Amino acid sequence: MDDELLTILKALSDASRLRIVGLLAGRPHAVEELSAALELAPGTVVHHLKRLEAAGLVTSRARHPYMEYALRLERLHEVGRRLGELERTTEQAALLPGPDGELLPAFDAKVLRAFVVDGRLASIPAQEKKRLVVLRYLRERCFAEDRPYPEKEVNARLALLHPDVASLRRYLIEAGLMTREAGVYRRA
Repeated sequence: MDDELLTILKALSDASRLRIVGLLAGRPHAVEELSAALELAPGTVVHHLKRLEAAGLVTSRARHPYMEYALRLERLHEVGRRLGELERTTEQAALLPGPDGELLPAFDAKVLRAFVVDGRLASIPAQEKKRLVVLRYLRERCFAEDRPYPEKEVNARLALLHPDVASLRRYLIEAGLMTREAGVYRRA
C-alpha cells in the first residue's frame, strides 16, 4: 500500500473526522458551523480539518469573515477506486494452483494439494473448514451438472475418489452442498 493512501485512510480513521466529512458532503461549512453541529471546540475542529486537508480530502477558502471548508468528493471516489484495485491485486496474488492446475484461493489450494493425491482423495479432513474445501471440490468434480443423481450414481462417482462414500454423501448434505430426497441427490 502506498504512503499517500495510508495517509488518507489514517485521516479517515477518526470518528470526529468522519462526522466532519459527513457534514461537508452536503455543503461547505465554516469552522464555527462545524463546531456547533459536532459539539466540539473550534480548535479541535480546526485540528481535524487540517488533518483532512493534509490528506487532500478537504479544501479551504476565505469567505469573509470565516474560513470555509469543502469536501473534495472526487478525492473520495479516487480512494474508493484505489481500494478496489488493491483488493483485486491482493486477490490475484493470493491465488495458487490447485491439484488440477486451476488457480484457487491460497487456502483452498493448500488444502486440496494436501488431501488430493493423484486425483484421489487421500483422506477426509477432520477439521470442518478444510473438509468444506474438499467437499466443494468434490461437488464440482463429481456433480458439475445441475440435475438429479440417483444414490447408486452418487456412490459410483464418489467411489472413484474415495472408498468411504457414505461419509462423503452425509458431509455433502450436512454442508448444504447437496440435497437428498427419496434417494435422489441434487446440487444445492
